[in-house]
Amino acid sequence: MAIQVAIDGPAGAGKSTVARSVARQLQVAYVDTGAIYRSLTWEALRRGVSLDSERTLGDLAVELKIEFIPNDEQQKVWVRGEDLTEAIRMPVISANVAKVAAYPLVRERLLAIQRTLAEGAGGVVMDGRDIGTRIMPHADVKVFLTASAGVRAKRRYDELVEQGHALELPQVLEELEDRDRTDQSRQVAPLRPAADAVVLDTSPLSVEEVCAMVVALCEIRSRNKEGR
Repeated sequence: MAIQVAIDGPAGAGKSTVARSVARQLQVAYVDTGAIYRSLTWEALRRGVSLDSERTLGDLAVELKIEFIPNDEQQKVWVRGEDLTEAIRMPVISANVAKVAAYPLVRERLLAIQRTLAEGAGGVVMDGRDIGTRIMPHADVKVFLTASAGVRAKRRYDELVEQGHALELPQVLEELEDRDRTDQSRQVAPLRPAADAVVLDTSPLSVEEVCAMVVALCEIRSRNKEGR
């Protein structure tokens, strides 16, 4: 199915899980744009680059060489020939990525990478925070996933605990709420639903239920396109 699907939403809303499953069901490419910003954050920390220097981070963004490699269990993220799939999910990256992603220069310089990834596939499901509003404004299907802060924090907490990280739920909730404020108030491409996006509150829904809804939207859109 040659279709472009934009899935946006705040941290912990289930974007990546849903997008990955939907892409598999539709048999199209999947692009996790959050992994791009996480990879840049990882690279900056590894090099000792100040996260307060927008210009330096912008220059580093131009040099970023990232690849998404399909895998049966999860998509692999490679940067400069190194598998960073697990490394970019560490708490230290989560705690700093919003700051890096808020810089206008960083967002501008990563825009081309994201659009190239979207346009290079016959069909794509891309998730992030500004996909429907900025990266793929003409996407066939736009979905904005949300959930209460408490539900999202518990999901993130369970995920981190499963990965072996020692954190407390109140800490995860505080960091998530800080991330929300940063994403919603940033100067460029703030987090918000696209005007034509379908907003889904995932709080009471299972992953399977959300995926089924998104796939149904895609099938309806595809039929409408074919009927033109």
